[in-house]
Amino acid sequence: MKNKFFIIGILGFTALFSIISCGKSNDTINGNIEGSYYGLFTTSSSLKSAYAKGTGIGEGTAEVTMIDDHQIQIHCFGEEIDTTFILDYYEHNDSIMVCLTGEDFEHMYGHMLGSGHMDGSMMGDIHKGETEWMHHMNDEHKPGDLHFGGFDMNKGTFTYSFPMMDGSTPYYLKFQGAKE
Repeated sequence: MKNKFFIIGILGFTALFSIISCGKSNDTINGNIEGSYYGLFTTSSSLKSAYAKGTGIGEGTAEVTMIDDHQIQIHCFGEEIDTTFILDYYEHNDSIMVCLTGEDFEHMYGHMLGSGHMDGSMMGDIHKGETEWMHHMNDEHKPGDLHFGGFDMNKGTFTYSFPMMDGSTPYYLKFQGAKE
């Protein structure tokens, strides 16, 4: 009888431990993006160009600060640029994806953020198996809409591409940094 209770206790503890250790807390993930990222700026003619280590045009820093639920402020600076901006962020598996907000969103995509949500809630109508990012993309964007960066939670990195102009030639100034 004692063995039966012991086995049931072990199974219960194992199940509880599995649930606790396997569940991801968005607060934990999102809280981990705040901090300073040190890296390089590179230039590219497209958003899809790979980051080439060691070919940077200058060192840079991105200071990421949480300002609201699902919103961050980024101060990105170096010899190439010094700018502060606000982004919305969305969980997507082992990444945190970012998107423009407010007037920047409206200017880029041609409609206000939230106009794709029929019930007026941001994440209240998320479907089973859908990440926050998938939900955002399905409700707020059209195929081909541009996005400029995000966080790789496994590597502890942040990447963001700034659309720039050199005369009449567009290019991207890309920052990629690691959190220290």
